[in-house]
Amino acid sequence: SVDDEQFGGGAGMVMRPDALGAAIDSVKNRGKIIYFSPRGPRLNQHMVREFAADADVTYTLLCGRYEGIDQRIIEEYDIMELSIGDYILSGGEIAAQVFVDSCVRLIDNVLHGGTESTANESFEIGGLEWPLYTRPSAWRGRKVPEVLLSGHHGNIERWRKQQSDAMTQERRPDLIKENEK
Repeated sequence: SVDDEQFGGGAGMVMRPDALGAAIDSVKNRGKIIYFSPRGPRLNQHMVREFAADADVTYTLLCGRYEGIDQRIIEEYDIMELSIGDYILSGGEIAAQVFVDSCVRLIDNVLHGGTESTANESFEIGGLEWPLYTRPSAWRGRKVPEVLLSGHHGNIERWRKQQSDAMTQERRPDLIKENEK
């Protein structure tokens, strides 16, 4: 069995160190190990950029199950714990997908448009992205703001900045405080 009841009692099974240790030991080039856990720092775009930029480092992603993993595994392998948010998932697989997707999309030529595709996104610009529009220019009586159709790049940039600032203030004021640090 790969899991057992926790010492001291309590609900939930814990992944056993002997089984998990054998699995980790079997990985030839494991590099740094990341375990997705609510106890770790919360993943943010700044951290993602650092992970993605470090092309020489291999990461092994450890996805927990049940109640978690035996603490001795974390200590034995000097595992970095990382959280993706303040909520509980059934396992670490979804967290690993979030980590991989957020890092891979920053690699050159992964996204159409290269680095320009990611440069103006939320969290890269210090706040939320502005409202986006595409064709048709009018839909069900709703029109695209005239400034976006004007071709005047300076005015468009000012409009985007104003919209981004207003949306961030309204919906995520915590981001403004983070950027002031």
